[in-house]
Amino acid sequence: MLEWMERPHRRLNPLTGAWVLVSPQRAQRPWQGKVERVASRGSVPYDPTCYLCPGNERVGGIRNPEYASTFVFDNDFPALVRSSQGGSLNERDLLVAAPERGVCRVMCFTPRHDLGIPLMELSALKAVVETMRAESISLRSLPFVKCVQIFENRGELMGASNPHPHCQIWAVENTPNEVSTEDHRQEDYSRVHSTCLLCDYTRLEAHGERVVCENESFLALVPFWAIWPFEIIILVKRHCARLEDTTEAERENLGEILRNVTRRYDALFETPFPYTMGFHEQPEESAAPTSAWHFHAHFYPPLLRSATIRKFMVGFELLAGPQRDITPEMAAARLREATGASNGG
Repeated sequence: MLEWMERPHRRLNPLTGAWVLVSPQRAQRPWQGKVERVASRGSVPYDPTCYLCPGNERVGGIRNPEYASTFVFDNDFPALVRSSQGGSLNERDLLVAAPERGVCRVMCFTPRHDLGIPLMELSALKAVVETMRAESISLRSLPFVKCVQIFENRGELMGASNPHPHCQIWAVENTPNEVSTEDHRQEDYSRVHSTCLLCDYTRLEAHGERVVCENESFLALVPFWAIWPFEIIILVKRHCARLEDTTEAERENLGEILRNVTRRYDALFETPFPYTMGFHEQPEESAAPTSAWHFHAHFYPPLLRSATIRKFMVGFELLAGPQRDITPEMAAARLREATGASNGG
């Protein structure tokens, strides 16, 4: 290992332009802080009290169909609605507000209450990815939609309000902050280098020490600039800008690598591993050409040392910038060695 990697240093995230402080010498510091409750797995395939299980009644009296694969419905408590109400506000560029329209949907992965990505069959995961793709295409067809964000919050630590395996799909009128930042950074890189930022990064990292697993179509690695201890980015190997641009074989491989990554997470601390995961696709009003926008997925898990100790973004992180102790290289090595993973990489 290079000597500088064993000492305090900072690393640049080229997708955002932000720096992360890395402090390897702090990895062994004693912990007397908060200890979380160990997460438990779902134990029954059907829960009569779950509002996402097939045939059950949701709040408001709507009853779910007896679905056998994926199931998508408009969120009963959406963060956004289709109709725009109210006007804009701008007082001296200090008090600024504007209306925002959108569509919020919930997508159940499976009728089984006790499953989830790590335990699902590949055929079922293929159906999940196909449904995500169909929803993204459908929502982008709405005239006011500029960006579609697909994301999953797994576990109580990530604020999941229901343990039934599901994700959310939000279609919004304006490109959100994170996607907008990545859009401009990829456009800037393409303008300077005449290549795709994440294509170049994928080639640079291939077979390197930060790779966790891969298959024919996708590479999963702990990014050089990772903030969260066991953060992972999944990169499509063949350049494409959106999920809708992937081939059928790539979508099958996407399901496989999602399962591989989440199985490694669960094996790491022998517990259902909490995370927020989401896809980043090129927004409708993009500053970057399609040749510069690279479809990818982010996994942001909070666990730090064990199933009961998590990373807190406080103090310096909130007031100045992100900081990590365990290096991305160490995190990747532990995830590669995690047992219980599939043989797909």
